[in-house]
Amino acid sequence: MKTVTLGVSSVEATKRRMAAAFQGEAQGTFISFTSIELLWKVLTAKRWEILHAMTGQGELAIREVARRVGRDVKAVHGDVTALVHAGVLERSGDGVSFPYDAVHVDFTLRKAA
Repeated sequence: MKTVTLGVSSVEATKRRMAAAFQGEAQGTFISFTSIELLWKVLTAKRWEILHAMTGQGELAIREVARRVGRDVKAVHGDVTALVHAGVLERSGDGVSFPYDAVHVDFTLRKAA
């Protein structure tokens, strides 16, 4: 099963993971955001529905994604475009793909300063 971890990570932490990967240490697949605010801005409730509908499904046409989430094509196209620009979805051929079978979300909420 191919799992992606979505989370909040500093640039330094991302660099450490990259360095470890270059040394041959398995790191898994990550899509990182620099802040929780950015994560929630990109991954809205409607976009989570899109990811859920696309998980493990291979390449899908935007029209098919819209059908699966029960929304109009134009609105889904806008959300898919935002997810592609954020590096969450991949454009491929005549559609888009989310090439993972599972999603793990990882971030820590700490007390306010």
